[in-house]
Amino acid sequence: MWKTILRRLLIMIPQLIILSILVFLLAKMMPGDPFSGSINPNTDPKQIAALRQAAGLNDPVWVQYCRWIGNLFHGDLGQSYIQHVPVTSLIADRAVNTFWLSLLTTILTYAIAIPLGITAGRHQDQWQDQAVQIFNYITFATPGFVFYILGLWLFGFTLGWFPISGSVSASATGFWGVLWSRLDHMILPAILYALITTTATVQYLRTGIVDNKVEDYVRTARSKGVPENVVFHKHILRNSLLPIAAFFGNTITGLLSGSMIIETVFSYPGMGKLFLDSIGQRDYTTLTALILIFGILTLIGNLLSDIIMSIIDPRIRIQ
Repeated sequence: MWKTILRRLLIMIPQLIILSILVFLLAKMMPGDPFSGSINPNTDPKQIAALRQAAGLNDPVWVQYCRWIGNLFHGDLGQSYIQHVPVTSLIADRAVNTFWLSLLTTILTYAIAIPLGITAGRHQDQWQDQAVQIFNYITFATPGFVFYILGLWLFGFTLGWFPISGSVSASATGFWGVLWSRLDHMILPAILYALITTTATVQYLRTGIVDNKVEDYVRTARSKGVPENVVFHKHILRNSLLPIAAFFGNTITGLLSGSMIIETVFSYPGMGKLFLDSIGQRDYTTLTALILIFGILTLIGNLLSDIIMSIIDPRIRIQ
């Protein structure tokens, strides 16, 4: 297993280099520069030129890239010229909110998807299976932003069961007060987000159970008189969970980097909302840092999936 992990880590090195180059060049091709949106149109052009010279924007591209990489290794992602704070601090504050929302969404996703997938696969072509399939079709066909807005309108505005914006109430005090307020703000977006993301997991699990039911090792176990519950849980279900385990790492990192719509609808101050706000405000420094972080999270998700698969499937360790 350690050889597999080491090999994947070595493969990630050139991937990270290519990713950093692409992100840097993308930032350079964007209209304007890091000072766009923060300079008064009436400012003396000489003063603007002096600011750009001091920031090193007139240096050769390769010099700017090397300086940028050097700053990254020191944890310096630059300065947000819109928020007027270091990008590192800005992202760190938002990353905490996105992390907790993604963690709760992950728990709810598997808590909903696994029972539904087991029910559909075990009762293939029966009414239970058809009910789960209808649920899957609805969540798959409904656009995420429509689903989120309807949930916000019904449970937030109409019924008033949950807060409609923010991450923590200003009136919350003490550890338990802040914890409850944070959970209260997260529960509705997490449930809605989880319902949308269960589709693939339910379908993978159902398909795996249906396919494994007719495998030779299952027939052999039944012919030996093994109880049906043991056959299902030890043989069918265990092997059907392998595809879900393979995508577990990607699911976690995907939630971290793909929460833009849900965070925007609920005005939840996370990384996804910060990303969209940076686009609208043309805050290129923050935008570049977020794109790089999302790319790194994707690579880490692939690595986690490989590690999980190498643990549960010994054949991968031999390859």
